[in-house]
Amino acid sequence: MDKKHVVILSGAGISAESGLKTFRDSDGLWNGYDVYEVATPSGFKKNPKLVLDFYNERRKDVAAAKPNAAHIGLAALEKDFAVTIITQNIDDLHERAGSTKVVHLHGEIFKMRSVADADTIYEIRGEIKIGDMASDGNQLRPHIVWFEEEVPMMEKAVKILQDADYFVVIGTSLQVYPAASLVQYAPPFLPKFIIDKKKPAVNNYTNLTIIVMPATEGVKELDKYLKP
Repeated sequence: MDKKHVVILSGAGISAESGLKTFRDSDGLWNGYDVYEVATPSGFKKNPKLVLDFYNERRKDVAAAKPNAAHIGLAALEKDFAVTIITQNIDDLHERAGSTKVVHLHGEIFKMRSVADADTIYEIRGEIKIGDMASDGNQLRPHIVWFEEEVPMMEKAVKILQDADYFVVIGTSLQVYPAASLVQYAPPFLPKFIIDKKKPAVNNYTNLTIIVMPATEGVKELDKYLKP
C-alpha cells in the first residue's frame, strides 16, 4: 500500500526555535539591518559588500544552529508517510534533521551563483567576497531569492501540493507572498493544518485545523491527527 503524502510548508517560526532570527523580528529589521538594504537587487547594486557581509554572517549563524524537535519530528514522519517539505527558509536544518525531500522556495544559504546566471549554482561554506568570480567571470552572490525577484520554485511547489493527502503549514505568518498563496492552491477537500504560536488570520478554508502552539510542541500534536 502506498504511503499517504504529507506536504509541509515551513517558515521562519520553525527555525526561530533553533535560535535563528526571522525577517519579521524587530519591526522589519533583521539583526539591525533594513531588509531592503540587504535583501533586494537594488540593495546589492548599491552596496554589494554590505550584502555579502550580511549573508556571510547568516551563514555562520546557520552553521552554528542545530535542528530542533520540530525539524526532527517532521523527518520522523517519513517512517509512516511520503513527506515533501516546501520551506521558505534558507537554512539546511530540515536536511540535517533527516528530511529527504526539501524544496527551498527562497534559496539556500550554503549555495551561491553568478549575478548573471541563476542556474549555475555552487556550494559555499565560507565567505563570499567582492572579487570572487563565477566561471562566467561575473561576481558571485548568495543563492537567495530576494524581495522583488521571481520565485522560480513556486510552480514546482504548486504541482507538489496537487498530489497531497495532507497539507501542513508550520511556523509561517502567511504574510510573505507568493509562498503564502500556496494555501489557496490547496484543494477544498484536502485536510489542512496550521501550526503557529499565534493564530493566523485565515478565512474561508475548509477542512482546516489550527494548532496554536510553537513548532516544537505543535509537531507532536500533529502526530495525534495524522496517526490517531
